Amino acid sequence: MKILNQLSVVASAAFVMFLSANPVAAQQGQGRGNIDPAEFRQRMMDNYRERLEIKGDEEWKAIQPLIEKVTEARREVGFGGGGFAFGRGGGGRRGGGNADAQANGNNQGGRRGFRGGEPSPEAEELQKAIDSNASKDELKAKLAKFRDARKDKEAKLAKAQEDLKKVLSVKQEAAAVLMGLLQ
Repeated sequence: MKILNQLSVVASAAFVMFLSANPVAAQQGQGRGNIDPAEFRQRMMDNYRERLEIKGDEEWKAIQPLIEKVTEARREVGFGGGGFAFGRGGGGRRGGGNADAQANGNNQGGRRGFRGGEPSPEAEELQKAIDSNASKDELKAKLAKFRDARKDKEAKLAKAQEDLKKVLSVKQEAAAVLMGLLQ
């Protein structure tokens, strides 16, 4: 009888845990494809503030704009500096595109930059040159223009990171490196 009572208590506890976890899971799953960019940025900023252990509002007011400059510059550089990040939208299919965009008359091949942003004009020009089988000389010119733009963006990122580093303590700097804000 004692074992049956213990099993009943354990089963009841498990059931209560299941019921309390289910609404949380449902809330987390709501609107997965419809993430509000402002809310996402705010969550990121709150996370940075917490991980950098910034307690006072005055300190945060000094550091937050510098973090925003770094994150914006990182977004501009993107992965590999291309602005395409993972190539084209549409799962990397060549010329694939996005069915919704095509249905709405917005057939841009589904190209999107890092985190859904727009690719740089230089990246667009280079991709168009590749897609149209441009001449070797035209490709070289577009590639040089793309690389120059990427160097400018990387220099902007380095400056933003250096400015941020100047206001952080050594411990905060170490945390910022681990978070990918600094190198």
